Amino acid sequence: MQPNAPLSAAQRPHAAMPGLPLRVGTRASPLALWQTRFFLDQLIRFCPVLKHMNAFEEHHIVTTGDAVQNRRLADIGGKGLFAKEIHEALLDRRVDFAVHSLKDLETELPAGIILACTLKREDAREALILTEPGEVADPADPYAALAQGAVVGTASLRRQAQLLAARPDLTVVPIRGNVQTRLGRVRGGEMAASLLALAGLKRMGMESEAAAVLSAELMLPAACQGIIGITVRAADTELAELLSGIEDPEAKAVSQAERALLAALDGNCRTPIGGHARLLADGGLRLVGMTARADGTFILRRAIEGSPKDAAALGRELGDALRRDTPADVFG
Repeated sequence: MQPNAPLSAAQRPHAAMPGLPLRVGTRASPLALWQTRFFLDQLIRFCPVLKHMNAFEEHHIVTTGDAVQNRRLADIGGKGLFAKEIHEALLDRRVDFAVHSLKDLETELPAGIILACTLKREDAREALILTEPGEVADPADPYAALAQGAVVGTASLRRQAQLLAARPDLTVVPIRGNVQTRLGRVRGGEMAASLLALAGLKRMGMESEAAAVLSAELMLPAACQGIIGITVRAADTELAELLSGIEDPEAKAVSQAERALLAALDGNCRTPIGGHARLLADGGLRLVGMTARADGTFILRRAIEGSPKDAAALGRELGDALRRDTPADVFG
């Protein structure tokens, strides 16, 4: 390093901090805590001196989305309810940054809050859960494992629409709660099956619970599924700079495309919308988007390709195209 070269945020941690210990806001579910501790481990690997400074303090925050379990998110205000109280804590300076499952984060953040970094994406696909532990379904035709008229639990209108488009005979009932709660209800025989994000199962070491992993062609994932996102106050530029050191470039590109798609569609939990982007072997980015009716009677998929540098523009373009060709009733 040159004698007069400026120090990076990792080399000058005291200057980069609003004050130690840094307080991290998170939901208290087992998966949320895993994600928070994974994030802190990545940050310590990037800036090892933090390990010896008692630099972090976890703050577990109960959100409205956690507290209200007997209704669909669409009926109580949408997926932003998993972040509302956490962002209030950020703005009130009770915490310094917050860890989220990015799929649960609203596309328009509150004034004064920014998405500072995204971490490497886990497998974004969906897992089919059946009643019997160890039961296996054919990945090429996983729904064949479901009897005529079987009851499937999911609170996601996106999952519901795609299920009913493939199997209109199925009965879909809402099911909320963390991974363990939903698994327990299926294993207890309340329903024949459910769908869970494979990313959460893998992070919890529970991927063996999946009877089948569904291809994105069969079940398009939620936008940003499998990505951990970190929010901070916009004014904390030094902290944002530090966090940029652990950002995964691929996660950044695909999440920009998928969040822009959602924004163009005014995506919320009331409209069945799917979105999944990936980088291609030639360095390009491919984004697939979907709109649907909750009853499965209408499904529209489109795809777009371009440069990762234009990720947000690609998302907006695809979102606009889907909106033009989707019946108005889909958007309520």
